[in-house]
Amino acid sequence: VQLVESGGGLVQAGGSLRLSCAASGRTFSSYAVAWFRQAPGKEREFVGAISLSGGSTKYADSVKGRFTFSRDNAKNTVYLQMNTLKPEDTAVYYCAAGRTVDPGTADYGMDYWGKGTLVTVSS
Repeated sequence: VQLVESGGGLVQAGGSLRLSCAASGRTFSSYAVAWFRQAPGKEREFVGAISLSGGSTKYADSVKGRFTFSRDNAKNTVYLQMNTLKPEDTAVYYCAAGRTVDPGTADYGMDYWGKGTLVTVSS
């Protein structure tokens, strides 16, 4: 599975962006998808995840209520809708896919990773 993120850019605080994670391969619906972000000089942070069917989602406390995951398996795409953005949301955002989401491992059980898309939120 190859993953390509898009939709990043520069936005003012309080604004919105929608990121996309497009996957190749016909088995995309067999994978849970997680989003991570890494700000300059900081460690990678788990943003959240969406289940295979999209029926279950999990969000980090830092984004809960502002970010929303969705997926369209027919289009092999997962979306991250980001609202009420804050300067501290500035980071490179990565999507990743795995059979299960396992917080007990360093990579959360993810097998495939995209190269990331930069989101910059100005104050």
